[in-house]
Amino acid sequence: MHMNTAQPIRSTEDLEKLKKYYKEVAPNKRNQLLIIMGLNTALRISDILALRWDAVYDFDKKEFRTHIVLTEQKTGKTSTIYINKNIQKSLKSYKEHLRGHKKSARRYQYIFRHKNKNIPISRIQAFRIIKEAADYSNIPGTICCHSLRKTFGYHAWKQGASPVVLM
Repeated sequence: MHMNTAQPIRSTEDLEKLKKYYKEVAPNKRNQLLIIMGLNTALRISDILALRWDAVYDFDKKEFRTHIVLTEQKTGKTSTIYINKNIQKSLKSYKEHLRGHKKSARRYQYIFRHKNKNIPISRIQAFRIIKEAADYSNIPGTICCHSLRKTFGYHAWKQGASPVVLM
């Protein structure tokens, strides 16, 4: 295996440390959500960064959606992603955090938006966010944005999901 190939996070202990980093060590609701979304959806980082609030929240019904429906940037395929409890909890927490800071989550705003503009953070920024948490957690191997997607697949496979279903 190539040394610079993205690695899944195999140890559940390391995974817990990674998830706790932006929750307890360096609190940041947005960064925490980025990691939770990456670990729980298996979406490519480009698709996660392109998400807007209306993809996860129904502004008319004032409630979180149960699924994200999106067109994958790389393949052009339409995917329906289940919003599980972990994602929902993290989304709620970030949305409330924004409201508390007089910044509301608006319909067409990017969830992972740049500080001052309605553009998503860059892939480089997403990489730094993940890398910082991985470094702190002393996770071995090359951990990058794609590692979250691989980690999802690895753990689903360990729990008996068929590789065909995962693909």
